Amino acid sequence: MGRKSQAPSVPEEMKGDMTPMIDVVFQLLIFFMLTIKFKTLEGKLAAYLPKDVGVNTSPAEPKEKVEIKLKVEKEGAKLHPRDDEPWSGTGPFRYGPDRIVKYSIGPKSTTRLEEAAQRLKELYKADPTQPATIDPYPGTVYADVVLILDEAIKVGYTDISFVGDRSGQTKK
Repeated sequence: MGRKSQAPSVPEEMKGDMTPMIDVVFQLLIFFMLTIKFKTLEGKLAAYLPKDVGVNTSPAEPKEKVEIKLKVEKEGAKLHPRDDEPWSGTGPFRYGPDRIVKYSIGPKSTTRLEEAAQRLKELYKADPTQPATIDPYPGTVYADVVLILDEAIKVGYTDISFVGDRSGQTKK
């Protein structure tokens, strides 16, 4: 019995599979894209401008405004939004006709919208360029503000601003 001699086998060329390596590279790329933090340039820009020189060195004169203050004197009955039934306690509501809002325009105050509109007419005739400011105190609602805003626009005021939030203040 003869043995067959076997020729030494030549190793085949090994080919590496690139798919797992490409997957890992893409995962690292996504990881770095999601974790990078960019420096924000928003916010304060350093500007060293002269404060005492310029085109107009005279200080601007503050323009006096017509101040319209709104305070709720009597909250009034809460009604269903679509009819005159009393409010059920849940959902939207509207105030009834017994609600009393005090309009203070300058030193004069009134609870009647017509008188407030007349006072605005008088002040507008005296100075048509004068701006107006609406200052709603806590307890006022959008409807109260819109009523006096409409009257100010009817009179002719075009420069109307609003006072900011008073949520940090206590009721007086």
